[in-house]
Amino acid sequence: MPLTLLVIVLSVVAWLWLRNQPASQRKPAILKLALIAGIGVVILLAVTGRLHILFASLAFLYPLLRRVLPALFTGHLGSAGSDGAQAQTGNQSRVASDILEMTLDHDSGTMSGRILKGPMAGRRLGDLEESEFISLLQYCRQHDEDSARLLETYLDRRFGDSWRADDPAGTDDGEARDRGDAGNAAGPLTEREALDILGLQPGANREEIIRAHRRMMQKVHPDHGGSNYLAARINEAKERLLG
Repeated sequence: MPLTLLVIVLSVVAWLWLRNQPASQRKPAILKLALIAGIGVVILLAVTGRLHILFASLAFLYPLLRRVLPALFTGHLGSAGSDGAQAQTGNQSRVASDILEMTLDHDSGTMSGRILKGPMAGRRLGDLEESEFISLLQYCRQHDEDSARLLETYLDRRFGDSWRADDPAGTDDGEARDRGDAGNAAGPLTEREALDILGLQPGANREEIIRAHRRMMQKVHPDHGGSNYLAARINEAKERLLG
């Protein structure tokens, strides 16, 4: 009876602790609880002389554990379900211009990128100083309007509107760029580019394309504080794949 009471108390404490974890941390928290519970069971079986039961169970469950455990620790349990292989590759989207390559994480909404061309070629945006961003923006405006709009999108998501105070072109010019339509983008998308933008693999079906488009628009739609430029490219990618 005392053991049963202890299990109940610990279960309640674990549940309360798990409920207070941020949504993004609940999966690791569940794994930690499972590990602690497993260690407790092993200790209990060892103390009561029933450890042989655990070994017999492991031998029986080995084929299942061999398949499930790697999926748990890589965060892709169930990826072979309705989304198939798309669940793993759909976590990020890639948008490229002549000067920049940008990646958008679907879960966090965080953008990262690197410079493909120009005096800062090879550097990552996360490593630049504030003054270097303005220099890079001026270079993009001189050589590729599409890259300038993409960099402005990155700066807005990372710094809000604060960076515009240091922009020699002024706030009004930046806002005018962002209001531009998709027709000003550099040429039509290829199928590979459209797949990269939506985070899909070749062969994605209509349902997967629509689901990826909806997920992306929830992250970058202008009504949600996102970017007109990215929203236009995402819409263009959907039209290219469904056309």
